[in-house]
Amino acid sequence: MSANIPEGFRRFAFSTGFIDAVGPLYGKWDGKDLVMGFRAEMRHCNPGQVVHGGMLATFADMFIPIAARVQAKADVGFAPTVNLNLDFIAPAKIGSWVEGKAEFLRAGKSLFFAQGMATADGVLCLRANAIFKVTAPMGSIADPETMFTGA
Repeated sequence: MSANIPEGFRRFAFSTGFIDAVGPLYGKWDGKDLVMGFRAEMRHCNPGQVVHGGMLATFADMFIPIAARVQAKADVGFAPTVNLNLDFIAPAKIGSWVEGKAEFLRAGKSLFFAQGMATADGVLCLRANAIFKVTAPMGSIADPETMFTGA
């Protein structure tokens, strides 16, 4: 485990397509909450050396549906994003540990609602509200203990 990654976090096992381009992402399951994070590198930043708003939006679009449905034990399928509202609260500087926590709010027949917050080195940097499409159930809820690799 890299000294750059906080204790208890493991690399997210799903790493294909776009996640591959912006990751790696890391996570930690405490039995109640699934917390996800990444180390801010120059490739995530704008010319001011703070994490680009597009990267923070991408991170929210990843951690909110994953964490919310795992925490709620809701099999809502793939869950494409219908709406994502973001408030950028403070900058996330290069080198900072950016960490996201989500909350499942409710689910209907075709949509589910969640919210999340992200911090950079413990300082609130992003608040988000989101709506996701409920798709065909995948048949099981992801076990958060199996979502991460050992490294």
